[in-house]
Amino acid sequence: MSSLDLADGSTLALDKDGFLADFNQWSPAAAQALAQLEGLALSEAHWQVIHLQRQFYATFELAPAMRPLVKFIAQQAGPELGNSLRLNQLFPGSPAKLSARLAGLPKPNNCL
Repeated sequence: MSSLDLADGSTLALDKDGFLADFNQWSPAAAQALAQLEGLALSEAHWQVIHLQRQFYATFELAPAMRPLVKFIAQQAGPELGNSLRLNQLFPGSPAKLSARLAGLPKPNNCL
């Protein structure tokens, strides 16, 4: 287990995969700090996906894999944001996993 230091001096515990150990400790500052570790500067589109990830989790009590994530974002925000190509541009590598991580969610079950 490792930790993440926030600008306000607080420290958050991370699991072995870099996800928050405690979902309830998530904050926008935590998302910013996690994004910095990934070399990402969060844009409005990033924040929209992060908030939709949290909304999905609140509704279904799980972090979505890629297909359900794309479908949910397309339903909630439209096809411009809710498509695989756009999500890969915003969250390179594994969009479902990375956006869940920045949203403070547990690692999606089917992500490696």
